[in-house]
Amino acid sequence: MNKKWFLVIIILFCGCFYWFFIRNKQKKEQSKEQPITLNKHSTAFNDNINKVINSYLSLKDAFIESDTNQIKTKAADFITAVNQIDTLEIKKDSAAVLETIMATITDVRSNAESILNQTDITEMRRDFSSLTEMMFPVFFNAIQYEGPTLYLQNCPMAFNDTEPANWISKTKEIMNPYMGKKHPKYQSGMLNCGETIDTIKAK
Repeated sequence: MNKKWFLVIIILFCGCFYWFFIRNKQKKEQSKEQPITLNKHSTAFNDNINKVINSYLSLKDAFIESDTNQIKTKAADFITAVNQIDTLEIKKDSAAVLETIMATITDVRSNAESILNQTDITEMRRDFSSLTEMMFPVFFNAIQYEGPTLYLQNCPMAFNDTEPANWISKTKEIMNPYMGKKHPKYQSGMLNCGETIDTIKAK
């Protein structure tokens, strides 16, 4: 065999080795990489949901201040934000999913509207507790939440010093909306009472 053919065979061997061993190995390594996460919803839909969350957080802050006028204002803002959720996008989902989401939105709105009908701040706080229970996990699961990380927090003595209640916060810092800054018994002494019990993350 002359040198020319020997060289051709060597080149073919190297090419086959690269193709079947090195290139295939690179493909396998690439396939192990995490896929890029794609949003399930449009930017507009997620903006609507973020407005709902921010309105809820503002309502929570009004309870911390124990300001009934502000509570009613923020509850009204929350209802407005809920009413602006893009239901046309939701209707792209299956009938079962659509029914679940629409029922959840109705329940969330109803709990917020109940706050507007109260005059006693303790009763307002009970409605806020019910609203929170509808928000997490039901609402977040139904809409397949894609926003920033939030925290579910708990006060073990929200009502009558024995009944627990939850709220949602954007930070791990405990600022208790059920005790607030002007509690009739504790004043601001129990403002930091509570703990984080869960994390709410994008689905």
